[in-house]
Amino acid sequence: MRTVRTIEELRGELRGEIGLVPTMGALHGGHLSLFHAARAENELVVASLFVNAAQFSEQSDLAAYPRDEDADARLAEDAGVDVLFVPGAGEIYPPGFSTWVDVEDTGAEGAARAGHFRGVSTVCVKLFNIVRPRRAYFGQKDAQQAVVIRRVVRDLNLPVEIRVLPTVRDDDGLALSSRNARLSREERARALGLPRALAEGAQAHLLGGDAVAATRAALNGLSADYVELIDLDGVTILASAARVGATRLIDNVILEGELT
Repeated sequence: MRTVRTIEELRGELRGEIGLVPTMGALHGGHLSLFHAARAENELVVASLFVNAAQFSEQSDLAAYPRDEDADARLAEDAGVDVLFVPGAGEIYPPGFSTWVDVEDTGAEGAARAGHFRGVSTVCVKLFNIVRPRRAYFGQKDAQQAVVIRRVVRDLNLPVEIRVLPTVRDDDGLALSSRNARLSREERARALGLPRALAEGAQAHLLGGDAVAATRAALNGLSADYVELIDLDGVTILASAARVGATRLIDNVILEGELT
């Protein structure tokens, strides 16, 4: 695996049909599933490792985001990544940068995190233009992000296929997330209330009931930013965000359809 830090270096490595996995590092099994899928479907796999300050609405959240480039590089290489792109902030947002991709109607997640999807959309469009991938890979856990990115790709006629892969979970059912490392043992036990509540919502839907109401009723004291239904190209997803202590977690389950 080659690690590059500038756009010029990266472009010297690009060849063939490319799969791109955008990440902010703190890699875990969810990222590895994306790397493996990209490895199976493309000639060259590029992963980006860039903590995008523009998508953080809270500076404390940005400051607390875990960073370990050496560990991330080892995991990426073992999973079959060919090129790891690790740009500095000035490489992505050079002096005088003033062009942003702003998407309207970004749902409850966008409403809860002002400016978040502006930062996500802008950095993804930049990466698509820099890398020119045939496919880009995202996880279902960030389903609302996938909705936004697919809309950006359609609206701007970008020649990239957005692949969305299933959420990867720990044995206890908690969706893998870089933020899980912040949870104490007690907080982690409480956090399990989120996937369990979503499972209750999915069961209610299966029986013809109200999935959102059932999820809210089953949260068992967790403070939810929202519980909502979202549509991802015909796939109906029940999504929620909840706070456990100082940590904000998101999760979702598919009610109808199948992601591709």
